[in-house]
Amino acid sequence: MGKKYNWTHDPDSTAKDDPKACGTWAYTKQVMDDWAQLIRRPLDAAHGKQALSKLHCLALALLLSGCASYGVIDNKPQSATRTTDGYTIRSGGGSGWRSGELSLILAFSGGGTRAAALAYGVLQELRDTEILIDGRPRRLLDETDVISSVSGGSFTAAYYALYGDRIFEDYEEVFLRRDVQGQLVRGLLNPLMWFSSSGRTEMAVKLYEKKVFRGATFDDMTRADAPLTLINASDLGYGVRFSFVQDYFNLLCSDISDYPVARAVTASSAVPVLFNPVVVRNYQDCKEEKPDWLLAAQKRAAGDPELSQAVRGLNTYFEKDRREYAHFVDGGITDNLGLRAIYEIIEIAGGPKVLIEKKLNRKPPRRLVLISVNASTDPEPEMDVSNKQPSLTETISAISDVQLHRYNVATLELMDKSVKRWAKALSTPARPVTPYFIQIGFRDIAQPEQLQFFNQVPTTFSLTDEQVDRLIAAGRELLRANPDFQRFVTGMAGSRTARR
Repeated sequence: MGKKYNWTHDPDSTAKDDPKACGTWAYTKQVMDDWAQLIRRPLDAAHGKQALSKLHCLALALLLSGCASYGVIDNKPQSATRTTDGYTIRSGGGSGWRSGELSLILAFSGGGTRAAALAYGVLQELRDTEILIDGRPRRLLDETDVISSVSGGSFTAAYYALYGDRIFEDYEEVFLRRDVQGQLVRGLLNPLMWFSSSGRTEMAVKLYEKKVFRGATFDDMTRADAPLTLINASDLGYGVRFSFVQDYFNLLCSDISDYPVARAVTASSAVPVLFNPVVVRNYQDCKEEKPDWLLAAQKRAAGDPELSQAVRGLNTYFEKDRREYAHFVDGGITDNLGLRAIYEIIEIAGGPKVLIEKKLNRKPPRRLVLISVNASTDPEPEMDVSNKQPSLTETISAISDVQLHRYNVATLELMDKSVKRWAKALSTPARPVTPYFIQIGFRDIAQPEQLQFFNQVPTTFSLTDEQVDRLIAAGRELLRANPDFQRFVTGMAGSRTARR
């Protein structure tokens, strides 16, 4: 253990009784009292923000303590006797029947329970929207090929991938309406946890594994009618956007089949500082050479900055002596919309035609549909109502928000162009492919009162029933009213909608 942070009540300190002095015992006690209230009942946005600010300060003090913790290694080395490919991009989508009429891809953003509930509402609307394909009624939800997710959105994506329609029976009770944050805070405020050698993240892993995902592993994700689900995290050391699929675990000489889904979702939502990274071992003994798809991508990357960056990051996993471990944190750091995982996988594969025809052995669809569910908010900054200098927490939060929103804009622009380009690449004179990039977000809400309500929903894992109800309804209504979605549904010959 390194230099300890002074948590004792120093009788000579002038700040000893100042409850606003971060790091003093009085401040620590107040943080505990405030969070004791929070875990008993959810707070409104203003009070919740104050409590979060205090927790950030406490987390900073814990960081300065210098106490070492070590990530629990839960990924196993590859077995020489492995008989299946595992959860791969090729096989992860299961063997259930899907038509060749369309490829439907969903992307769920980060944003805590706010993002999880909004994504859940979109799933409900897709479930209740029927189209006719080959004379048969089909739910749009059953046509979903891929779900890509980060952070809060990963809870909904992973739960649906594991349990299918069961999500509509118990997910609200299991996760959306559960006071997850309160349970996490109880652990964070336990002094024994502060100095635990395994770190604070293990507490979250155990909670999610027991209460949400019930011990499920990636071997359980391969149900017949499930979409390929990409749970995405960020490699803290090299900025790599990492998807939890066997294709990427091969780079680590590791097997994903027995890897807990809860641990992957924890990595996808592990906010740095508040939580430790999820650590995986980069094994050396499988003698795995660089795969053909990565070598081919490396050749094509010249002149393509986006592809070059992705390939460089993936190549670092072959530097085994220097990269014995990888540390994964919140996927929102490298892509808060869950869209760049889709972009990178398609481009690294050699483009949509190579991916669909050669790697997935499918015919190109007639319609390429990408639905982006964006739960980001635009709350009004409180600092501008006064000439008081913003606090460190406010400053860091403002900087993060600016970077996040600018990066989101760049990502959306990239994907809008890419979907059109991919559709053109898949088209033939006899079989043109129509692109649809459908963007769902709170900015589409016209009513000022409703928009203000959603912008004040905090990024936490503990929301009120009213907030959850309105977020679910918003997911449904925003998708249903979206002009591009309406154009897509109308464009499906003989389409019809069913409402519950």
